[in-house]
Amino acid sequence: MNSRSVIIKGLVILTGLGLAIRLFYIQLIDPDYERAAENNIVQKILEYPYRGLITDRNDSLLVYNTPVFDLLVIPNQVEIPDTSRFLQLLEMTEEEFLEQMKKAKKFSYKLASVLVSQLPNEHLAAIQGELINYEGFFVQPRTVREYTYPSLAHTLGYVGEISLRKLKQDTTGYYRGGDYLGISGIEKAYENNLRGDRGVSYRMVDAQRVAKGKFRNGEFDTLPEPGKDVQLTIDIELQQYAEKLMQGKVGSVVALDPKTGEILAMVSAPDYNPSLLSGKKLSTNYEPLEQDSLKPLFNRALQAMYPPGSMFKTVQSLIALQEGIVNPEQKIYCEGDLIGDLAPPGKYDIKRGITYSSNNFFFILFRRTMLQRKDPNMYSDSRIGLTNWRNYVTQFGLGNKLGVDLPNEVKGFVPTVDYYDRMYGTRRWKFSNIYSLSIGQGELQVSPLQMANLGALLGNRGHYITPHIVRYVGEESSLGFERHEVEIDSAHFEPVLQGMEQVVSIGSGRRAYVTGLQICGKTSTVENPGYDHSGFMAFAPKDDPKIAIAVYVENAGWGGRAAAATAGLIIEKYLKGEVSRKYMETYVLKGKFHD
Repeated sequence: MNSRSVIIKGLVILTGLGLAIRLFYIQLIDPDYERAAENNIVQKILEYPYRGLITDRNDSLLVYNTPVFDLLVIPNQVEIPDTSRFLQLLEMTEEEFLEQMKKAKKFSYKLASVLVSQLPNEHLAAIQGELINYEGFFVQPRTVREYTYPSLAHTLGYVGEISLRKLKQDTTGYYRGGDYLGISGIEKAYENNLRGDRGVSYRMVDAQRVAKGKFRNGEFDTLPEPGKDVQLTIDIELQQYAEKLMQGKVGSVVALDPKTGEILAMVSAPDYNPSLLSGKKLSTNYEPLEQDSLKPLFNRALQAMYPPGSMFKTVQSLIALQEGIVNPEQKIYCEGDLIGDLAPPGKYDIKRGITYSSNNFFFILFRRTMLQRKDPNMYSDSRIGLTNWRNYVTQFGLGNKLGVDLPNEVKGFVPTVDYYDRMYGTRRWKFSNIYSLSIGQGELQVSPLQMANLGALLGNRGHYITPHIVRYVGEESSLGFERHEVEIDSAHFEPVLQGMEQVVSIGSGRRAYVTGLQICGKTSTVENPGYDHSGFMAFAPKDDPKIAIAVYVENAGWGGRAAAATAGLIIEKYLKGEVSRKYMETYVLKGKFHD
């Protein structure tokens, strides 16, 4: 018996000793226990950073932040002594409140989630004194975007709540449900720079999860880091003037600095006030804008595609000169109706062909470019000619994205041999099937940005800098964009530019003429069912270009009317600081281009 008693006592002592050792280990050595205990008494609160500001090239503030507040709820702490008054304070219906509480409970009974998002500062100030009477609710500060000017909506873009699809695609682990991010425009393209970095704070709560102060005196708290400010290349004064001229019209304007590739103005009409898609107004206003038949959310400057029309004759001229098919002094007699022509019959060289936009002249140049007898078979010769021609055309920034630092840029389209093989059959097409390319029609498609860039390339006599819309991100310059050269001898540009200058001084682009400025331009009347589109591309001054521009006004008819007049006014505004031709301004604003 004594032996058995000793054994039992020994087992009890060993068991107690084992429990004591285990308790010592988990309480003083094992960090998992400490973390688990802290998780029961510590509440983690995210601190959201201020999004970076956006300014124009002259430091005029375009986009800033205004504070709003999310009302968060912890369901198992909720005590509402007066439901009717509570709903009145939050301007919610009972059904809305119950639905939000259902979502909160589904998320967690013990963790905070948003009950009401983006309460304005004034609203919170009015109700904050009474909110303390309701347990289980607390306020978390956020910000929404505000705009100094009702301009630049397509370029600036907007911020919205992250979708479930984008949340799943986030490989960085940065975003959480309920976070906001850039959805379009600059806000999207420079999201990583603008968003900043979140901070976090920890507070102690008791068993009923009532706040009891900072955890460990804020030892583990981190401050949010504001996003970087972004300076655009846009001139807001020029932008507003261009938007004014395009009011009531459908189309676009792109103006840029040929020397740097900086975009000075970018208009897509119709547009909208960017504040319509800020904060809680986004959910109300987005759908009506999306369903509008004029597509105000569609950025025509980057996404619309049109045939280039007669503006493309500048490219055809340079290719023909480089290929030796024609020389600057050579004259070609043109008459008849090879392709349909409003220019009078007579002898045309490059300069006169551009000045009077002779379709027959460029039909002949393109035919010679395509059919150089490099193969005795006409079908094979056409294939060789098209391949060679397309190689030149793409060097002008056509048929590919230019690489602008904005989302949703289109490539346009320059047809290939394979494309026509699919359309007509292999070796079953020749020049006679594709001659409409000679005057910038047919399958060719370009964007307004590409046409403005073409103006810059012509002004630079053979090169362009990748167009871009951001100058600085924080203190870092965004310079260093790529320079692109075309394989065209610089000497070939002079007769083309002389013709473009005469287009403005005595030709179809006279409405763009400004006394004292050498403006080189080319009009396009872009074929379209119903009324044609009006197009114009230009740069100025001729020998020291400071601005290149492209204007498209849909269904406005001749390029020498709406588009040329609009471009001339914008050029004058930028280079002279004011507009002297008020009669032309009135003409454009009135918009009666078919009268």
